[in-house]
Amino acid sequence: MVLSASQAVEVLRAAGEPTRLRILALLAREELAVLELCRVLDQSQPRVSRHLKLLAEAGLVERFPDGAWVFYRLAGDGPAYELADQALSRIDPADAGLQRDAERLSAVWAERAADAGEYFARNAARWDEIRSLYVSDTQVEAAILAAAGPGPFRRLVDLGSGTGRMLTLLAPHAEAALGLDLSQQMLNLARNRVTEAGLLGCELRHGDIFATRLPDESADLVVVHQVLHYLADPAAAVKEAARIVAPDGKLVIADFAPHKLEFLREQHQHRRLGFAEPEMARWLGGAGLGKIGVTALPPARKGGLTVKIWTAERGREGQRRAA
Repeated sequence: MVLSASQAVEVLRAAGEPTRLRILALLAREELAVLELCRVLDQSQPRVSRHLKLLAEAGLVERFPDGAWVFYRLAGDGPAYELADQALSRIDPADAGLQRDAERLSAVWAERAADAGEYFARNAARWDEIRSLYVSDTQVEAAILAAAGPGPFRRLVDLGSGTGRMLTLLAPHAEAALGLDLSQQMLNLARNRVTEAGLLGCELRHGDIFATRLPDESADLVVVHQVLHYLADPAAAVKEAARIVAPDGKLVIADFAPHKLEFLREQHQHRRLGFAEPEMARWLGGAGLGKIGVTALPPARKGGLTVKIWTAERGREGQRRAA
């Protein structure tokens, strides 16, 4: 698909304004909420929203509501995106204005990280209790076991391992298991838990879900359990998790279906209020995985949260074609 001359003019007109170009440069880094863009740009919400509306109409950005918040991200593909990407690639990385925006965005990141770190440190000891407020752990764990399959697994990787519950659940079926988490408090609890369970083949590391530094296609079971809703760029985390799935291996993601419980964002550091099936399917497919399946677990009580478990696989046949 290509743009007509008039369409190209509309795209260039939308991008060809200083604030809108700044917005595109910021969204090239990660998806952002409107209020976060207002803070970085130091402009009012009505003004920023007007710029975003024009960019969306030109097909350059995508708008998606999430509870009471509204997020924006760059349009993932298409000729409009390619044209904007070319324009951004031609800008001097040392441009003073864009560097100031990047510094302000880094300050937003630092604030987020500090808030999350304090929250996880404060709640690490009762993490499983907090989770139990939302959905039955017994149901979720049974569904995860079924989704993962009986094994045995050569190597299990648990990304964002928290208190280590997924390791104690799945590592008995694995020859080797690795858990990564950024919170040292969580890692300490996980170490105690796997030791008490007698799981000598479990390794726990301080690690980043966005940059695991693990080899490509190195694990035949990768688990991401109740992690994505905390992240600024869940699509990037899915891509990194998929990267380490081996041929014939499987990725299992457990997270919430879309909901409107804003107090989870306000009190429990949830950035995203759940994930829709088409969105997750797009991320998994874009990361090179197939055979996507989903299981929904409704809440045990009224007003609770539905948990969804997604599975996706990397087939050997598709891998040979990709090679």
